[in-house]
Amino acid sequence: MTHPGESTVRPGGGTGLRENGSAELVVLLDENLERCGVADKMSVHTEETPLHLAFSCYIRDGYGRFLMTRRALSKKTWPGVWTNSCCGHPAPGETMEEAVRRRVGEELGLKVEQVEAALPEFRYRAVSAEGIVENEFCPVFWALATDDPAPDPAEVAEYTWVDWAALVHLATHTPSLISPWAALQIPLLDTERTTTPT
Repeated sequence: MTHPGESTVRPGGGTGLRENGSAELVVLLDENLERCGVADKMSVHTEETPLHLAFSCYIRDGYGRFLMTRRALSKKTWPGVWTNSCCGHPAPGETMEEAVRRRVGEELGLKVEQVEAALPEFRYRAVSAEGIVENEFCPVFWALATDDPAPDPAEVAEYTWVDWAALVHLATHTPSLISPWAALQIPLLDTERTTTPT
C-alpha cells in the first residue's frame, strides 16, 4: 500500500496518559465477558495479557473507500504494520460508540457519523513478534467520515483509502501483510456483505 499524498499530522498522544495526566484505564472481562475490574493500559499488555474490552473501526468515505492505517514505528506491538482504520479501548463508564468517536478523534483527527456495529461478538487473541499478547473482546464497527484524516504521528505513520474488494483480497491472500485482527475481521465482515456500507 502506498500513501496517496501528504497528510497533516498533529503532535501528542501515544503516552498512555489522559490530558489531565492520569493513567488510561482499560476494562477487564471474565470468561463470561462480564466486567470484573480495570487496569492501566500501559501495564496490562504483557506476555499474559488478561481478557479486556476493546473495539475496532472501519471508516469509509463518501466514495465507498475504506481507510487503512499503518501503525507508528514507535508502537509497542506490531510497529509499522498496516491495519484497519482505528482501534481502541472504552474507558470505564464509556459506551462503545462514545469510545469509537473519542478514539477516532484522538488518533485520526476525524469526526465520524453513522457509527454502527458490524461484528458485535468479535473476540481474538494474538501474539506479537515481541511476545506481547493481545487478548480482547473487540466488537467491530463501521463509521463514515467526510474529511481526510489528520493523524497523530505517535499512533499512525501513514494512511490510505482502499476499495473494499482490495481489502478482502489482501486479507484472504496475504494476511501476513496486515495486523492479525484485521486479517480475521475483514473476511468475517465480507460474509456480511448485505450490511457492508457502500
